[in-house]
Amino acid sequence: MNEQLIRGLFYKGLLKKNDYSPETEKCIFNTLKGLKNKKTTANKPGMLLGKIQSGKTKTFIGITGLAFDNNYDIVIVLTKGTKALTRQTYERLKEEFSSFQAHDKIQIYDIMNLPGNLIQYELNQKLIFVVKKEIHNLKRLHKAFFDQYPLLQDRKILLIDDEADFASVGFLKTKKEAHEIRVIAGEIDQFRKKVDDISFLQVTATPYSLYLQPEQLKINGSIQEFQPVKPSFTELVPVSDGYIGGEYYFEEGIRKRSLASYLYEAIPSHELDILKKPDRRRFKLEEALTSKRIESLRTALLQFIVGGIIRRLQQRKMRKREMKYSFIVHTEQAKAAHEWQETIVAEMKRKLQQMATEQPLFLYKLIKPLYANLKKSLERIKGEIPTLQDVQHETCFYLKNDYVLVTKVNSEKEISELLDDKGQLKLRAPLNIFIGGQILDRGITVQNLIGFYYGRNPRTFQQDTILQHSRMFGYRLKKDLAVTRFYTTLEIYQVMKKIHEFDTSLRESFEKKSHERGVVFIRRDEDEKLVPCNPNKILLSKTVALKPLKRLLPVGFQTGYKSNIAKHVKEIDQIIERRKREDGKPFLFPLPEAVKVIQKIKLTHDEKEGESWDDAAFLSSLTYLSKNLNSKYSGNVLCIVRENRNMSRIRSNHRYEDAPDTASNEESELMLAKRIAIDTPVLILLRQNGKEENGWRGGPFWWPILVTPKNTKTTIFTGGVSE
Repeated sequence: MNEQLIRGLFYKGLLKKNDYSPETEKCIFNTLKGLKNKKTTANKPGMLLGKIQSGKTKTFIGITGLAFDNNYDIVIVLTKGTKALTRQTYERLKEEFSSFQAHDKIQIYDIMNLPGNLIQYELNQKLIFVVKKEIHNLKRLHKAFFDQYPLLQDRKILLIDDEADFASVGFLKTKKEAHEIRVIAGEIDQFRKKVDDISFLQVTATPYSLYLQPEQLKINGSIQEFQPVKPSFTELVPVSDGYIGGEYYFEEGIRKRSLASYLYEAIPSHELDILKKPDRRRFKLEEALTSKRIESLRTALLQFIVGGIIRRLQQRKMRKREMKYSFIVHTEQAKAAHEWQETIVAEMKRKLQQMATEQPLFLYKLIKPLYANLKKSLERIKGEIPTLQDVQHETCFYLKNDYVLVTKVNSEKEISELLDDKGQLKLRAPLNIFIGGQILDRGITVQNLIGFYYGRNPRTFQQDTILQHSRMFGYRLKKDLAVTRFYTTLEIYQVMKKIHEFDTSLRESFEKKSHERGVVFIRRDEDEKLVPCNPNKILLSKTVALKPLKRLLPVGFQTGYKSNIAKHVKEIDQIIERRKREDGKPFLFPLPEAVKVIQKIKLTHDEKEGESWDDAAFLSSLTYLSKNLNSKYSGNVLCIVRENRNMSRIRSNHRYEDAPDTASNEESELMLAKRIAIDTPVLILLRQNGKEENGWRGGPFWWPILVTPKNTKTTIFTGGVSE
């Protein structure tokens, strides 16, 4: 069956309201064609794959309208298990279909508020049910269809599972969670089996285990790999200009002098400990404006105030409506921590208000360096920049007149009270500071977010949750980005960057259809052998994603002292000296010797200082790439050696140096490596002089970089799995 789709009353109304781009229209039509022409089930759903905050909801609402024009009678939207997200989805659907509802063409219900006396006139209309993925909601759905209104069973139904990441990689952390998810999945499956004419669409930004659950094992040389279970079809939600996601934060952000390079500001990890609970031995509340122990939080909050005021002054100058802005503090799940953080921030605000009234010159001093910081990024977009004096005066005015609101958000009851009529967090004041935990990261939209202070423990990061934590993703104006700042520790930033790389690698695999040939998941077992890994159990904080021409290298490490590492450096020198070419050209390096060099390089690092290098992942990747690609040099690596280098440990912008192989000569080591890495990995070894003035310990050391071959298949190595 391949019938022509009709653009009818519902779709035309939505099109007029939303002005879908040609790319979005194509996605909507292709998705509905897939649903009508292919059999879909919970195990083989249609898949709508988008990015975080990228327009997935707008797209599936378009699909809903088109479905109603093409013989579907009922749409059931399953939302994540929070009241807030259910209400946000419900209010969005009501708003989008408001004109149709006003003319009795459609009825929209939250399943928990479904009337018990619907009449035939109402049941004959198009129907949308919003159902939270929670056992009582699902039982209420069963009751509606099979007890109260059995006529509904015979209608053509579209089931849309929004934010369908229950099966995401690494989601199942506890037996309780696993049980709850199985029960919910069972209820959904039972409902699907009891109705005759139903299509199944999953909408998500984290669908990986849906594609990657093991179906069979295949031997590939010495490595076994899992083959994917594929959805019935996949459509990608197009991303328009202005979308800001991981590419901006973790790729564009490392390019010097780009607007994104001003975004990230590091905070010390000990500050997060202060924010967990009161402890007067470490921090006294009366020192909220002076203590160095919470200096980053204080800077972040005041910089948010200054940034928001700059944007509002710009809008006033242009005679535009002055927008309200938001800032999120999200470091802990515990409610006690949120109360303590609210107390600290409220005390900061009180003292700043007092300063604005009694000692404005002291406040002006605090504002000056923050204004200078923001001015650098504002200059990148060449827009109108308010004067320092105007910003200082306006900041005093805002504080004295209480234009800054601090709100704790950490229970469903509270968040329901805080939502606006669109189901989004209500911005009640010109400047809004939200302090909370898990509820803030469950898909709730936070408008005009220009500051994010983040501190969740990276050792427990999971793919489905870490991406949802990123309330900073979405469509952003460049003028807002110029005053936007993201605060977290260097450790967390590096883990988030790693997870972004994982996400990007798999997404590229989907886009190129190469996931149909399988994605390799491997880990080391107790015998130090590379073995297959169930992708549904990997811990994302322990992964390395391999894709064509990617670099792997230690970043943020510190060397041992010269006298302690000299022996290891000399042994490395001797191994390399036997193999390297006098003309400096690349040479073949047997894998066992390359492994030995990497192991000895690890011994030159001080594990108590700086960031720890995951040498196990580096060695596993090196071994896998050397042995498992179709290369005539199998069992070897190509090696590039350079000596007498003087790279600093930390850049001038306070970030770790992560590009020692991109020196500005005629052909950098990285350029050469990418040119020759076809089927064989390239190992770049850079001998650094390690001078103290460059942040090292005064002794030479070797800095390794692994460049993956051009023909690398998407591969995920994990150093840790959940039980």
